[in-house]
Amino acid sequence: MMLRKKIEILVLFMYFWLWWSSNSSSTSMRVKAEEINDSLKAGNILDSETTLYSKQSKYCLFFSPIYGGEEAYLMIFHVLSNEEVWLSDRSQPVDLSSAVLWLNQSGVLKIESRNGEKPIILYSPSNQATNNNKSIVATLLDTGNFVLQDTNGTIKSSNVLWQSFDYPAYTLVPTMKLGLNRSLISPLTGSLSVPGAYSLEWEQKAGELVIKRRGKVCWRSGKLNKSTGMFSNIPEKVQRVYEYTVEEEWFSFSVKTESNDDKFMGWMLMETGRVTSGKGDIARADMCYGYNSDGGCERWEDIPSCRERGDVQFYPNGTGCTFFLWNSTEDVQVLDVRGVNLFVLVNEAQHGGIGKPKAPAKNGKKKWTWICAVMAAILLIVGLSVLCLALKKEKHRLKGKKRMEANTVDLTISNESSGAKDLEDDLKKGHDIKVFNYTSVLEATNGFSPENKLGQGGFGPVYKGILSTRQEVAVKRLSKTSGQGVVEFKNELTLIGELQHTNLVQLLGCCIHEEERILIYEYMPNKSLDFYLFDCTRSKLLDWKKRWNIIEGISQGLLYLHKYSRLKVIHRDLKASNILLDENMNPKISDFGMARMFTQQESIINTNRIVGTYGYMSPEYAMEGIFSTKSDVYSFGVLVLEIVSGRRNNCFYDDDRALNLIGHAWELWDEGECLKLADATLNDTFATDEVQRCIHVGLLCVEQLANDRPTMSNVVSMLANKSPIVTLPRRPAFYPGRDILERTISSQVSDTTSTKVVFTSPEVEQGQF
Repeated sequence: MMLRKKIEILVLFMYFWLWWSSNSSSTSMRVKAEEINDSLKAGNILDSETTLYSKQSKYCLFFSPIYGGEEAYLMIFHVLSNEEVWLSDRSQPVDLSSAVLWLNQSGVLKIESRNGEKPIILYSPSNQATNNNKSIVATLLDTGNFVLQDTNGTIKSSNVLWQSFDYPAYTLVPTMKLGLNRSLISPLTGSLSVPGAYSLEWEQKAGELVIKRRGKVCWRSGKLNKSTGMFSNIPEKVQRVYEYTVEEEWFSFSVKTESNDDKFMGWMLMETGRVTSGKGDIARADMCYGYNSDGGCERWEDIPSCRERGDVQFYPNGTGCTFFLWNSTEDVQVLDVRGVNLFVLVNEAQHGGIGKPKAPAKNGKKKWTWICAVMAAILLIVGLSVLCLALKKEKHRLKGKKRMEANTVDLTISNESSGAKDLEDDLKKGHDIKVFNYTSVLEATNGFSPENKLGQGGFGPVYKGILSTRQEVAVKRLSKTSGQGVVEFKNELTLIGELQHTNLVQLLGCCIHEEERILIYEYMPNKSLDFYLFDCTRSKLLDWKKRWNIIEGISQGLLYLHKYSRLKVIHRDLKASNILLDENMNPKISDFGMARMFTQQESIINTNRIVGTYGYMSPEYAMEGIFSTKSDVYSFGVLVLEIVSGRRNNCFYDDDRALNLIGHAWELWDEGECLKLADATLNDTFATDEVQRCIHVGLLCVEQLANDRPTMSNVVSMLANKSPIVTLPRRPAFYPGRDILERTISSQVSDTTSTKVVFTSPEVEQGQF
């Protein structure tokens, strides 16, 4: 009996041991990346909520959403600059919420989704059965290379099974090789999933770098000069920091010093064919048109028939007027005269250069030479005569076209009034804006009835109207006593008529009648953000999910204005009352009367007329009149803190000193109590990580120096990604109080009599529609 009991106990123990070992082995199959640092070992996973950092935190690997959407790529970023280094198969984006990177026990490295999508196999051993060991490790190196190795106790280059450097995207980093079956492919504008037209390649036979456009070479670096260690067609000042390594089939580079650790020194191939680095442009293939070979550009081999020597052709129905004069007389000179294009090609070799007569022709050639010369002279005289007449007749039209090509367009520098006829003429010069009849506007608003009035803004009163098509609209009527003038009216027409984005209010048209100036917008049934945000009762309707969506929508609208719109616009008056809410509480940025257009090359401008709203203006703009995209970033930071707290920026006062919302938020952050900033009406029903992230981003946006503030691209990325924000906020720009600020600015105005300062009080203005 004793023996039988011992056997039963032994059997039960064995069953328990088998059950425990099977469960422990199955649970250890996958270990989340929080338990690791720079490496994935067999059985580890990396999901959308975790990030892999290199040993010295120079690079990070995580699933990054595409433009803030639900799809993502596995991507490697340079941490300090937030520049993209590598991404997984661009033709196969994955679902962000369910994507994981998994290194299984058989050594297979793959990206898979829990919703059943086909996995992306990065590496799979030929014989998985023999690779069931723990020596295979995937490591993110401080070079930016993600390497899969069979360590066997040591890490050697010969043991590399797979590496991200073998599959470059559009970025070349130090020590990455370019050559056989390895090239950079530019992204397509607005899309990472579709390859662009340009590629950067190493041409082995020629021993030089080339940029191809759809397979045809358009730029060459020239051969490497062994004595100087530089390429002839890359700017010398850019090359000084690089050392090149050229092998028979490969090209790579390294950085000479470590003094540029804070900058990203890799080369990025842009969608336009331009190659940039942390020290400047490497190549400008976007400037290569096939006419010449300056700067490494490849000259066209096959010249179209219209460009052959001695050929003159006319093309009817042309528009515009352009004159090109190139360095060589072999290039085409184009005269565009309303309906006629005159192409004249001068043969420099044939005429011996400008001002040098051709040698006398012999036999019958002399006669034909004179005939051709006379015909060419007649055609040239006729063309120039037509040009002069067209320039005189089309003077106003040409001014309208040059408006978009000017270095800066600033329509808010004057308060001169314009008549209705002048405004109507301006609208006909290229603005595709519908002009409403004044009678139809009166009918839509019941004669501007007080019952139809929605609010009052700096522009004037806003009315609700119903058009004959039963469409509801918002009608802004320029008040004769308005602080904003006709120029702001024209500015808003010019800007918002050219902009189209889901987070910008849509302009439907305008009306000009005698002294009346009226703008017609889409109707926003939920009025403006300040209508809810700063009211203790209505603010309860804004739960945290709605506030988060509003913050995200405003950031997307600003990113479009700063980077993706054709005009590059700075709003200059971003505030809660200028954020309108549609029927689904989606935000739309409005009121572009004070906005400013930039060219893509400009970054900072100084103005003599400071306009905006107290509490939202950046210090450099309020005090010195200097504004840039970082001025809007500052206003966005203030707005984010207001949305989180439900309080205005200038609503805090202290016995010893005046303290604004920014200062209050900074003190709570500095004390580690930032969640106390959250609106009390939320009743702690918010996601703490999202609130902390918003406060973190808001404080980064309101820093004292403009250069320390993030761009809107970085803001959108920080809000969309769930990985920790590396940069910590510094002490923000403090506005101690309205009286102190106005006294400071008044003292500056007295020193500079030409400066004009226009303030709008957020407590007085209500421009909801």
